[in-house]
Amino acid sequence: MHEVLMPSRMIYGAGSLQRVGGLAKLWGTKALIVSDPVMLNNGLVERCSLYIAEMGMPYVSYCGVHTEPTTKHVEECLDICRAEGCDVVIAIGGGSCIDAAKAVAVLMTNEGSLDQYTPLGGQQFQSESLPLIAIPTTAGTGSEVTKVTVIIDTKSQVKMMISQPQLLPKAAIVDAELIKSCPPSVIASSGVDALCHAIEAYLSKKAQPITDVWALQAIQLMSKHLPIVYNQQASDHHYEQIALGAMLAGAAFSNASVTLIHGMSRPIGALFHIPHGISNAMLLPAVLEHMASRVSADRLANIHEMMTVEHKEGTAFAAIRSDGQTDQQKPIALKEKAASVLLAVKSLCCTLGIGNLSQYGIERQAYMNAISKMASDAIDSGSPANCPFIVTKQEIEQLYQACFDYRYD
Repeated sequence: MHEVLMPSRMIYGAGSLQRVGGLAKLWGTKALIVSDPVMLNNGLVERCSLYIAEMGMPYVSYCGVHTEPTTKHVEECLDICRAEGCDVVIAIGGGSCIDAAKAVAVLMTNEGSLDQYTPLGGQQFQSESLPLIAIPTTAGTGSEVTKVTVIIDTKSQVKMMISQPQLLPKAAIVDAELIKSCPPSVIASSGVDALCHAIEAYLSKKAQPITDVWALQAIQLMSKHLPIVYNQQASDHHYEQIALGAMLAGAAFSNASVTLIHGMSRPIGALFHIPHGISNAMLLPAVLEHMASRVSADRLANIHEMMTVEHKEGTAFAAIRSDGQTDQQKPIALKEKAASVLLAVKSLCCTLGIGNLSQYGIERQAYMNAISKMASDAIDSGSPANCPFIVTKQEIEQLYQACFDYRYD
């Protein structure tokens, strides 16, 4: 028996932001807008506010979320929500804003602190959260359709991953027009984050038929359209396709879970303050290479098909030749297709300018000294346990070492 969870409303397409006021009015009497300084400065918070005001609905805003959401951001925002008596929450921004808003919405109706609800804390939320409307402005995290929030505990410096149904937004508004303001670096890191979600969901031992469909479609959309958007050669269609791909990837991993890449990524972000999408991107090739010999060759071959479909000969994603023949001329052995996935992923990282950990500027000795803690934190997150094979702490420590200077070429 399988089960999937999704928001009760999913509104997507150009101009869909204007629906926010009507949805907020449907579910509440006073709104809290959760965002960040970037969204405030580029006018998107104001646009969102205008649509709410047009419905005659009062609102307040908190725009203090930064690159990675922390318990400090959640506490500050929660104080405003309580003091102002808000009963509906609207998040507009990247995954950090949406994750912070999820934490605020659920803590408004449940007692205790976030660390009690992690896998280690073991507690379950007892009450539904305040209605949350999630509006992503990047094509990456998919947080608008997931039951997951990731928050850094400022005391322990642990990136807490909490996955419970009460965290699922009431509605998702996916307007591809909002993504156009993203610089290429954000397009790259958030897009590879979405690709990680889809690949990990498809390789997870919790994968199921519906999440497989979402994951494979997301892999195809991100592989095909992400380089075009990154190179600033995109039409509206390309932006719409990566927005759709990120949303499908989010739905896939929310229901099938992520695995080793995300488990290893969160401690790096917590200790070295690397944005989530970037740390995932830097780990993806090396960790996928490590996983390749221990997961289904059939599944890797299917990922290969999605990454190469409709791509012309000679691109980074062209199928590997066998005896001088293309896919159309002669079937490629499963083993060769599995290997070609790694080449395609490495090529994509090169195309998108993704560097390794040393190139990002992390101090080598500090990183090496942190490996034991990061490996423990990765295991404690629960994500590595979703791999279809057993992952040891020693194995993760060795992977952290290999990732620091990993070469994509």
